[in-house]
Amino acid sequence: MTELEKIAYAKAYIESLANGLNPLTGQAVPDTDVINNVRISRCLFYVSDILRQVMENGGALKKKTKTAKAPFLLDYEARKSFRYSELPIPISEIAKRINELIQPEEMKKLNYKFISDWLMHAGFLIMAQGDDGKATRKPTEDGMRLGISTEQRQGQKGIYTVVVYNKMAQQFILDNLDAVIELSKR
Repeated sequence: MTELEKIAYAKAYIESLANGLNPLTGQAVPDTDVINNVRISRCLFYVSDILRQVMENGGALKKKTKTAKAPFLLDYEARKSFRYSELPIPISEIAKRINELIQPEEMKKLNYKFISDWLMHAGFLIMAQGDDGKATRKPTEDGMRLGISTEQRQGQKGIYTVVVYNKMAQQFILDNLDAVIELSKR
């Protein structure tokens, strides 16, 4: 008996059990039998499907192959579709809206940290000590003129400060997205 034949027998037995049947006699198993438990039955159907896949692949379970995603890139035409907010929004929301313009299955997303790092590198944000003693980002004078500010917000752990970007600052980020992308490649 070949390996594939053994797998086929095992699959048939598991399917019988999953359907509440004794695989040796073909008779229905009593309703009170553990094999008729819904969770057990689902598990058996799952195993049966795995065995089906193994049989279809000649005795080997086909591994899912990860396709390498392309580096983040956003052409100028796609940038025109960015949804600007009239209200100031955090950098994470800006990154989220930028990432809505790509195909995430094919391309890596842009992490908001790269935008923040570029803004620090360009002199629009600095690291400063917050009221709680932790390091936090804050806008510089140039950053404030650009439209970067801070807001107090209420969270689950109390009041916190968040850096937000008005429409002009959002536009500035989109206008300089190539520099952000270049920094993200390093």
